[in-house]
Amino acid sequence: PRHLYPFRILAQIEDCNNCWSEDIYSRFGGLGLLKQEALNTLSIGRWFMFEELVMGSGTFCQRCMQPHLQLPGGVELDASRLFRDRMYQQHGVIQPVIRRRSSFESRTSHDVLQAYVIDNKRFTSKDREEINDAVNEINNYTDSFFNKTINKVAVAQWPLVRVAYLHYNQVTAQQFSFIPKNVPATNLSSPTHEIIENNFIAQLKILRQMDIHITGPGTGQMYQTFLPDGSVNINLGCIRPFRFENTEKRYSSYLEQYMTSGTPYIKGLYYPINERTKGIRKDQVIKLIRQASQLIFQPFPLPVSARNNLAPDGRLFVEMCEKDKDFCSLVTTR
Repeated sequence: PRHLYPFRILAQIEDCNNCWSEDIYSRFGGLGLLKQEALNTLSIGRWFMFEELVMGSGTFCQRCMQPHLQLPGGVELDASRLFRDRMYQQHGVIQPVIRRRSSFESRTSHDVLQAYVIDNKRFTSKDREEINDAVNEINNYTDSFFNKTINKVAVAQWPLVRVAYLHYNQVTAQQFSFIPKNVPATNLSSPTHEIIENNFIAQLKILRQMDIHITGPGTGQMYQTFLPDGSVNINLGCIRPFRFENTEKRYSSYLEQYMTSGTPYIKGLYYPINERTKGIRKDQVIKLIRQASQLIFQPFPLPVSARNNLAPDGRLFVEMCEKDKDFCSLVTTR
């Protein structure tokens, strides 16, 4: 299959000693990274012929919306799954468990689900307090259940979940002492370079074991594509417009919900749209985590319908696009 072939990535990216992007691009393609700046220099007085060239739009269309509010190709081309699987493979990380029919495949009713709350810059200090209280209550319930079952059999009222609060910038790669500190990783020859972890690999190792992924809008939503089949993504939403959070102009927003609708092997849940403008509350977070855990064990069928993975405002957008073509063209055509 074509998507399994190695390729070289040509990209216009700035020099950055602290960025991971060059290493990720290089590993993902398999044949390395060619910077446009380098190609421009090499092209002076000569031509280069490529056997095949596949072009993207870069960041030109990062805010473009599709009428069905899906990640383009994520469902109909199975691109989300193919992208996820290649990312794991090219970084040498064991791929997540495969589930084809339901979220309960390869699970037992005694499993303790792993949930992670990913810190988000849109969380206020009060939001973090409420989330932390919710995390503690869920974990205390799980701990108390195991304490009760030490000497006797007990039945849990809720599925057991272990929740952790995670800052991605604190997830770092394992360091190898045999590598000289003055030798850049990109200068190490293969296969030595291929077995050196980067911070993204450390993150993938956590993502592959997540059952419930919880965060707000923005960059954090981009990682849900890497979740295992049958996982749940909880979008806690945010309040917009920026700097108008405490005015009558405020409204609830989930931003990148097209990522969820374009990932048919996970289920999406959303903080209640009519409650989000009041800020994040502990009870709502607990309710969402328990709802997610119950859905996993019920279970929910795979693949998940794209529309069922949208928030209420997302479903309204799709319905308006279906019924009013002029409106749809106005908000989607670029």
